[in-house]
Amino acid sequence: MRLAWDPTDEAFREELRAFINAHCPPQARVGKDFLGGDDEIIPDWAREWQATLFDHGWMIPGYPPELGGRNATPVQTLIYLEELARQGIPRSVHFGGYAIVGPSLLEFGNDEQKAMAPAAIRGDTVWCVGMSEPDAGSDLANLQTRAVLDGDSFIVNGQKVWTSYATVAQKCFCYVRTNPNVPKHKGISVLIIDLDTPGVDVRPLRQISGGSEFAEVFFTDVVVPASNLVGELDNGWRITMGSLAHERGGLWVEGVFGCQRAVEGLVALAERRGLAGDPAVRRRLAAAYERVASLKALGYKGFAGFAQGSSAPEHSYMKLATAELRRELFELGMDLLGPYGAVVEPAFTEERARWQQGFFVGLAANIGGGTSEIQRNTVATRVLGLPKS
Repeated sequence: MRLAWDPTDEAFREELRAFINAHCPPQARVGKDFLGGDDEIIPDWAREWQATLFDHGWMIPGYPPELGGRNATPVQTLIYLEELARQGIPRSVHFGGYAIVGPSLLEFGNDEQKAMAPAAIRGDTVWCVGMSEPDAGSDLANLQTRAVLDGDSFIVNGQKVWTSYATVAQKCFCYVRTNPNVPKHKGISVLIIDLDTPGVDVRPLRQISGGSEFAEVFFTDVVVPASNLVGELDNGWRITMGSLAHERGGLWVEGVFGCQRAVEGLVALAERRGLAGDPAVRRRLAAAYERVASLKALGYKGFAGFAQGSSAPEHSYMKLATAELRRELFELGMDLLGPYGAVVEPAFTEERARWQQGFFVGLAANIGGGTSEIQRNTVATRVLGLPKS
């Protein structure tokens, strides 16, 4: 049995490492457990790093060069994601543009909309994605934001919430209800909305971690050209499923390696605090290591099937499992800190409050990309074949 990549793929990894060593800014090398927390939501260094990745073909390696890639194979793309995740280096601090909007425009947009994709992937245009609503949450089929066709324009009214980066975005990839008289999955459309359009009101939401990457977005009689419709009218559910698939595509790699970095950090923390010999602590650390190793093996198994053209039901479980494990790991870090686990000010605790801040952000990880409850339903019905209630 040969458990290794072939020489061509290892050469790809070495080329990537050489690029990182030559170009990666120091701000991206801190191995953060989460994004955010900077004074700026999208700092200048992050914009420049994303553009550098694009210009050198390292933003989405599987894409052609004109879209920020180098026509990499699926295995090479996995190696790329693995290497960045292992080093804790982000491609971008605004996920939606390159991972959701760009791929969706390329798949469903007209020629004019496809032409917007390179700027979205490079980060020249900042997008937000209007999915979640106060009364719908992760149940996208229940969204209520209305768009009524009036001549050659849509009139949009409604509200989005937990909209990442809306306070700094130029455009919104917005899911709206265009037909209330058909089954709820069939009356959804997607509009491109310029956020400087009259009637758009963006209000930042302050999070428990202190950041404000999220916002509420209100639409009051917002006039949107009919040409801004993406895909077919009332067929937005198909785009919705594609968007979520793009969002979750690489999350298992980032999730697993994020957990691995956290376990390594917990071992170091236990050693510093003289707890490495405590049998209870050792058991908890060993159990965490076992879970990370199992999830990594499961992820690779799913990828092997996916690369050969079959489905990867394992990945339906990965997002759920890694999100919940990361929250548990950061909670363990707070336990190991003892009384200092309740101190959230970076200047007065170890590692600039890594474990406390990570725990807070970890609560949100059970929501982004589909809540844990939604993921359980997906696993139950699509993986295990259980009946719907």
